[in-house]
Amino acid sequence: MHMNDLKERRQHAIADLIRGGSLASQEQLAERLADLGFAVTQATISRDLEQIGAVKVRRAGQHSYALPDQVQTPAAPRLAAVLRDFARSIETAANLVVIKTPPGSAHLIGVALDQSDQSEIVGTICGDDTIFVACGSDAVAAALATRLRAESGMLH
Repeated sequence: MHMNDLKERRQHAIADLIRGGSLASQEQLAERLADLGFAVTQATISRDLEQIGAVKVRRAGQHSYALPDQVQTPAAPRLAAVLRDFARSIETAANLVVIKTPPGSAHLIGVALDQSDQSEIVGTICGDDTIFVACGSDAVAAALATRLRAESGMLH
Protein backbone atom coordinates (compact mmCIF):
# COMPACT_ATOMS: atom_id res chain seq x y z
CA MET A 1 0.00 0.00 0.00
CA HIS A 2 1.25 3.49 -0.83
CA MET A 3 2.29 5.63 2.16
CA ASN A 4 -0.15 8.43 1.25
CA ASP A 5 -3.00 5.91 1.07
CA LEU A 6 -2.24 4.81 4.63
CA LYS A 7 -2.07 8.43 5.81
CA GLU A 8 -5.35 9.20 4.04
CA ARG A 9 -7.05 6.15 5.57
CA ARG A 10 -5.71 7.07 9.01
CA GLN A 11 -6.92 10.68 8.68
CA HIS A 12 -10.36 9.46 7.56
CA ALA A 13 -10.42 7.18 10.63
CA ILE A 14 -9.50 10.13 12.88
CA ALA A 15 -12.26 12.26 11.33
CA ASP A 16 -14.78 9.42 11.82
CA LEU A 17 -13.69 9.00 15.47
CA ILE A 18 -14.03 12.74 16.12
CA ARG A 19 -17.49 12.83 14.52
CA GLY A 20 -18.48 9.73 16.48
CA GLY A 21 -17.95 11.03 19.97
CA SER A 22 -16.07 13.06 22.49
CA LEU A 23 -12.32 12.52 22.33
CA ALA A 24 -10.73 14.68 25.00
CA SER A 25 -7.07 13.86 24.33
CA GLN A 26 -4.56 12.65 21.78
CA GLU A 27 -3.96 9.66 24.08
CA GLN A 28 -7.62 8.62 23.73
CA LEU A 29 -7.34 9.06 19.99
CA ALA A 30 -4.17 6.93 19.89
CA GLU A 31 -5.96 4.13 21.79
CA ARG A 32 -8.96 4.19 19.44
CA LEU A 33 -6.67 4.21 16.37
CA ALA A 34 -4.71 1.25 17.80
CA ASP A 35 -8.03 -0.61 18.17
CA LEU A 36 -8.57 0.01 14.44
CA GLY A 37 -5.09 -1.28 13.57
CA PHE A 38 -3.26 2.04 13.19
CA ALA A 39 -0.08 2.14 15.28
CA VAL A 40 0.92 5.80 15.43
CA THR A 41 3.05 8.12 17.52
CA GLN A 42 1.82 11.21 19.35
CA ALA A 43 3.69 13.38 16.82
CA THR A 44 1.87 11.71 13.92
CA ILE A 45 -1.51 12.19 15.60
CA SER A 46 -0.69 15.82 16.32
CA ARG A 47 0.27 16.38 12.65
CA ASP A 48 -2.85 14.55 11.41
CA LEU A 49 -5.13 16.62 13.66
CA GLU A 50 -3.56 19.82 12.34
CA GLN A 51 -3.82 18.68 8.70
CA ILE A 52 -7.52 17.79 8.96
CA GLY A 53 -8.19 21.05 10.83
CA ALA A 54 -9.37 19.45 14.07
CA VAL A 55 -9.72 21.89 16.96
CA LYS A 56 -10.39 21.54 20.67
CA VAL A 57 -13.78 22.90 21.68
CA ARG A 58 -15.66 23.14 24.95
CA ARG A 59 -19.07 21.49 24.96
CA ALA A 60 -21.10 21.16 28.13
CA GLY A 61 -18.00 21.96 30.17
CA GLN A 62 -15.94 19.21 28.50
CA HIS A 63 -13.06 19.76 26.08
CA SER A 64 -13.11 17.55 23.00
CA TYR A 65 -11.95 17.59 19.40
CA ALA A 66 -14.19 18.85 16.60
CA LEU A 67 -13.79 19.21 12.86
CA PRO A 68 -14.07 22.61 11.16
CA ASP A 69 -17.46 21.79 9.61
CA GLN A 70 -18.78 20.94 13.09
CA VAL A 71 -17.67 24.34 14.36
CA GLN A 72 -18.42 26.63 11.41
CA THR A 73 -22.13 26.00 11.23
CA PRO A 74 -24.52 28.90 10.55
CA ALA A 75 -25.14 28.85 14.29
CA ALA A 76 -21.42 29.35 15.00
CA PRO A 77 -21.03 31.61 18.03
CA ARG A 78 -20.41 35.27 17.41
CA LEU A 79 -16.93 36.70 17.86
CA ALA A 80 -17.66 38.01 21.37
CA ALA A 81 -18.76 34.57 22.59
CA VAL A 82 -15.68 32.87 21.15
CA LEU A 83 -13.42 35.55 22.66
CA ARG A 84 -15.12 35.15 26.07
CA ASP A 85 -14.68 31.37 25.98
CA PHE A 86 -11.18 31.10 24.52
CA ALA A 87 -9.14 34.34 24.71
CA ARG A 88 -6.61 34.20 27.55
CA SER A 89 -4.89 37.48 26.64
CA ILE A 90 -5.10 40.17 23.96
CA GLU A 91 -1.98 42.30 23.53
CA THR A 92 -0.40 44.40 20.82
CA ALA A 93 3.04 44.23 19.19
CA ALA A 94 3.47 47.13 16.77
CA ASN A 95 0.73 46.69 14.14
CA LEU A 96 -0.19 43.18 15.35
CA VAL A 97 -2.84 42.16 17.85
CA VAL A 98 -1.63 38.97 19.58
CA ILE A 99 -4.36 36.78 21.08
CA LYS A 100 -3.41 33.83 23.32
CA THR A 101 -5.76 30.85 23.79
CA PRO A 102 -5.67 27.41 25.40
CA PRO A 103 -3.79 24.83 23.27
CA GLY A 104 -5.71 23.88 20.13
CA SER A 105 -8.18 26.78 20.31
CA ALA A 106 -6.56 29.56 18.27
CA HIS A 107 -8.34 28.40 15.11
CA LEU A 108 -11.77 29.03 16.67
CA ILE A 109 -11.02 32.71 17.27
CA GLY A 110 -9.23 33.02 13.92
CA VAL A 111 -12.29 31.73 12.04
CA ALA A 112 -14.61 34.01 14.03
CA LEU A 113 -12.35 37.01 13.27
CA ASP A 114 -12.20 36.13 9.56
CA GLN A 115 -16.00 35.72 9.41
CA SER A 116 -16.56 38.99 11.32
CA ASP A 117 -15.36 40.95 8.29
CA GLN A 118 -13.72 43.73 10.31
CA SER A 119 -12.22 46.33 7.99
CA GLU A 120 -9.22 47.03 10.28
CA ILE A 121 -7.96 43.47 9.89
CA VAL A 122 -5.49 43.02 7.05
CA GLY A 123 -5.11 39.29 7.79
CA THR A 124 -4.86 36.63 10.48
CA ILE A 125 -2.40 33.82 11.18
CA CYS A 126 -3.32 31.08 13.65
CA GLY A 127 -1.00 28.67 15.39
CA ASP A 128 -2.01 26.19 18.08
CA ASP A 129 -2.55 28.70 20.89
CA THR A 130 -1.73 32.09 19.34
CA ILE A 131 -3.35 34.31 16.72
CA PHE A 132 -1.55 37.19 15.00
CA VAL A 133 -3.99 39.76 13.66
CA ALA A 134 -2.29 42.13 11.22
CA CYS A 135 -3.59 45.70 11.10
CA GLY A 136 -2.63 48.66 8.91
CA SER A 137 -0.87 50.58 11.69
CA ASP A 138 0.13 50.46 15.35
CA ALA A 139 -2.74 52.81 16.26
CA VAL A 140 -5.33 50.67 14.47
CA ALA A 141 -3.96 47.56 16.22
CA ALA A 142 -4.17 49.27 19.62
CA ALA A 143 -7.78 50.34 18.99
CA LEU A 144 -8.75 46.86 17.77
CA ALA A 145 -7.10 45.20 20.80
CA THR A 146 -9.02 47.53 23.13
CA ARG A 147 -12.31 46.69 21.38
CA LEU A 148 -11.62 42.92 21.37
CA ARG A 149 -10.73 43.03 25.08
CA ALA A 150 -14.03 44.82 25.76
CA GLU A 151 -15.96 42.22 23.70
CA SER A 152 -14.20 39.38 25.53
CA GLY A 153 -15.06 40.83 28.94
CA MET A 154 -11.39 41.59 29.80
CA LEU A 155 -11.04 44.91 31.55
CA HIS A 156 -7.40 45.88 30.86
